[in-house]
Parts: sequence; structure tokens; C-alpha cells
Amino acid sequence: MNPEHLGACSPIHPSTQQRRRTSVRRSLGFLALLLLSGFAGQASAASSDGCEGGGFTVLGLRAPQDRTIAANALGSGNVITVRGKYVEFDIDKATFGIRNYTLTGAANPLDITGGRRTPVFESKLPNHRGLVLTGGVELELKEQELVILREGPGLTMKVQAKDCANGGLFQMEPERADQTRTLFTHVLAETAFYFDNGNFRQREGDVVPYKDTTVVVPARINFGNEFSRKFVGRDSPQVADRLDEPTCVNQIRTRTGALATVLHCGRVSRWMVASGGRMGQVMGEDAVEVAPPATVCVKKCQARNRVRGQSVVLGFPFPIPIEQRLKRPLP
Repeated sequence: MNPEHLGACSPIHPSTQQRRRTSVRRSLGFLALLLLSGFAGQASAASSDGCEGGGFTVLGLRAPQDRTIAANALGSGNVITVRGKYVEFDIDKATFGIRNYTLTGAANPLDITGGRRTPVFESKLPNHRGLVLTGGVELELKEQELVILREGPGLTMKVQAKDCANGGLFQMEPERADQTRTLFTHVLAETAFYFDNGNFRQREGDVVPYKDTTVVVPARINFGNEFSRKFVGRDSPQVADRLDEPTCVNQIRTRTGALATVLHCGRVSRWMVASGGRMGQVMGEDAVEVAPPATVCVKKCQARNRVRGQSVVLGFPFPIPIEQRLKRPLP
């Protein structure tokens, strides 16, 4: 790739370009508000200390950036590499699917890997049913934050991320002209697995404080691994529904001794995401706190789900018991 081409801009009508850039700036402001307010987790989990020295390199560019990169300046490969101090992943150019999401294990007081390079997701892929992203790439890098967007006929995809030792915030947002839903398939890395969190099962149904009200403890599916006692995460949907997996039948014992049936595979989850909805993940304490689901929002969403350290964190057992780990698909 010729670095001189990276500053080139796609031939976009000025009003259209202004609208798209406004959308990207709104997303970055929204992302910053989420992280600063402790969205979906304790304030300590979202502390800027976990992001110290972080920042992404994308297409050879580092923050600050606010530009559109022409489609013919994206290079010959099939992926856009995103490399940070703490987080790395690749983006498929044509779909904005994610591959090889990894925590680097770089030293930080809020590290959740135990200082070990830790693959998290093998892939997080949307099925666009024949639609392809073909336009230029809108890129905004601000300190540790990334917003990247690309359009094609009938389709827009946006990815937001933050480079933090505890995973930071990550989400993908599809928008289709036909307003239909998009199937996302998440595949964990080989060393990671989904599990039914026993700490939540033992408190399931309890009423616990949440901000200035209360919330009922639900069952909780998390993902973890065998070698990092602080490594934990969960899928984080907004206007998205998980599909049951009939080939992965798990019998999980509840606090009453009864068995609950959980149709969820050990490495795979599938989600139907509304146009304008979001599919992401949260990690660390954010993944094991008790809070209500995200609000329903698909247009001009604001940071209303603010926790500010006012939720109950239940944690997770480590080592994770075999009986809590969800099964691989049956033949």
C-alpha cells in the first residue's frame, strides 16, 4: 500500500459527507460518554487508567484522524488491520465482519489477561445476504477511540472500539435500506468458551440495588478461559435477539436444585440484529454486574444507561466448573 494514497478522499457530495461525518462524530461522543459514565459496569472498570497509552493504528494512521479514505486507496488485501496497545482485530473490507479479536496482554493495572496474549473471538460475522460494502472508509481516531464506517448499495456498517486493557467498549452496527434484521454469528477463539455463570444462578431471582431503584438478578451467560482468573466477558446486544441452538442442549442446575435447559453452544452464538441496532461485547467487571438490558433504540441513541458504580457485581467462579461450561454442537 502506498502511504501517500491514504489521504485521498472519495468523491462524495459535500452535504452527504457532512451528514456522515456528523454521524461519526455523534458516535464518538456517544462512545466517550459511555466510557466516562461507566456504562454497563462499575466506574472502576471503565476507568481511563485501563486505557493509558492506548490508541489504534488503522491503515497506517494514528490519532487524531477524521477523514474519508477512498475505496481504491484501501490496498489489495481483504482486511483492514486494527492494532492497538491492548486490543487487536481485523475488519473484512466487504462486510465489516470482525476476525481475530485479541487482547495483547500489555502491562496495565487493570489488565484482565494475566499479562498473556489472549485471543477472544475468532470471528464476529454479519450475513448481509448479498449486499456488499463498496464505498470509501470514514475513519475517526481520537485518543484511544475508534469509529470506522463504510457504505454500499442498501447497506451501512459501523464499528466502534476503545483500546483498553480490560477490553473497553466494542460494538458493530448494521443499517439496511430495507430495514430488515441482520444475522450475526460470533465464534469464540479456540481457548475461550461460553459458560452459565454459577454466581448468577445462585442469586437468580434476588432483588438487588441498581442506581436509585432495584433489579432482579437474571441468569447470565459469560465467556472465559482456563488460564486467566480475571478474564470474563459477555455478548452485549441492543435491539437484538439471540437464537436458540437446538444442537447444544445444556442442563444447568439452579439454586432450587431443578434443572434449567439452556440452548446455547460452547463457542458459538447467533444474533438477529435490527437495522440500526448494535451487537457488541463488554468485558471485566462490566460483564458480571447486575443491570437491566440496554434500552430499545435504533436512531440517534443517547447514553442513558448510566451506572456510575451503582450496580452489584457478582463476579464468576474460577476455575470455571466443567458443569457450567456450555456444550459444543452435537454431530
